[in-house]
Amino acid sequence: MARSSSGIVAGLTVAALAAVGFLGYQASATAPAHPAKETPRAAAPAAVPAAPGPEAAKPAALPPDSGTGARVVYSVNLRRVWLVGEDGREQRSFSVMPSTAHPKPGTYLVSSRSGAVTGSDGVPIEHVVRFASADGIVIGFSARVDGQMPQPDPAKKTGGIRMTRADGDAMWAFATINAKVVVLP
Repeated sequence: MARSSSGIVAGLTVAALAAVGFLGYQASATAPAHPAKETPRAAAPAAVPAAPGPEAAKPAALPPDSGTGARVVYSVNLRRVWLVGEDGREQRSFSVMPSTAHPKPGTYLVSSRSGAVTGSDGVPIEHVVRFASADGIVIGFSARVDGQMPQPDPAKKTGGIRMTRADGDAMWAFATINAKVVVLP
């Protein structure tokens, strides 16, 4: 009898931990981000920037005003991310699909991460790296499990900056808790 009841208790414990983790993620959507230096005021969700033109096919150079040291650089207008090492050299650069809510330009710190969750748009996502909020919407990088990067629904307030799964793997390995994220217009 003791063996079967301990199995039940273990199963219930696992289910409870999963539920608490999911509820914690949902609650984090309203929690403030932890910016690195100054607290940028939350910006009202803006329209998704227009699709990039043909010049977007070639990678843009790392912007010179993007800070120093190891950092993630995110340009909202260019729809591009650079992963920059401690030596200031670009390790990887890739295009992203911005969400409908955008962080103000500034320097932030990665405040939380989740391996796999359901996004605010109801889609399974992985490698979630959260770093800011805008108008009460948590902003973070993530990759859809299905690998797609469609335009977000402009009628929905979402904060997921989407990337390919391969780029999501690289972001996950690079952007740990308290990693610097520099947001440029």
